[in-house]
Amino acid sequence: MPTIILASGSPSRKRLLESVGIKPEIIVSGVNEELAEYQSLSPAELVTALAILKAHTVAKNIDRKNGIVIGCDSTFEFEGRSLGKPESEENAFKRSQEIRGKSGLLHTGHCFIDLAQEIEISNIVSTRVHFTDMSDEEISAYVATGEPLKVAGGFTLDGMSAPFIRAIEGEPSNVIGLSLPLLREVTTSLGYSWFDLLDKEKTGVS
Repeated sequence: MPTIILASGSPSRKRLLESVGIKPEIIVSGVNEELAEYQSLSPAELVTALAILKAHTVAKNIDRKNGIVIGCDSTFEFEGRSLGKPESEENAFKRSQEIRGKSGLLHTGHCFIDLAQEIEISNIVSTRVHFTDMSDEEISAYVATGEPLKVAGGFTLDGMSAPFIRAIEGEPSNVIGLSLPLLREVTTSLGYSWFDLLDKEKTGVS
């Protein structure tokens, strides 16, 4: 059974994998996502490049030959611009004002490295997210929770901003930060069964 090694410190990605029975090993890549060299890339190119870099950074520091390393990076493309993590309350407030009542694309780049077979697969999944028309009071209260400061686009489908997302077009798990259908597709292409990935003690899968 290959171990899933998540090259990310994202609590949402970890919870997402655990929710379907996968117990990932967490190894944070430490990649600097704010380097100037990335600024000229399109949103789709950016998340793909960072996902590959994160996966390779972790894979080269693992002293074993078993497991699938997963590197991911997400951004929210709005009117041609890449909106990453707001980092400050001021930015989070302005961003929520800007996107309310509108829609944009949540891109997540993925890179999978099978250590045993030395096979690498990368792909991007994009999901359109539609927002309700939040009031300034609602935005202020949401920003005060601190949740939007550290997530791509300043919102998350699995948290306190969920009531303000009125619809999505595409894969829900991708908005949370990792496409489960893509993970299953990649797992199959590598010659494993999806159920090979599950924690047998918790799921009862034999």
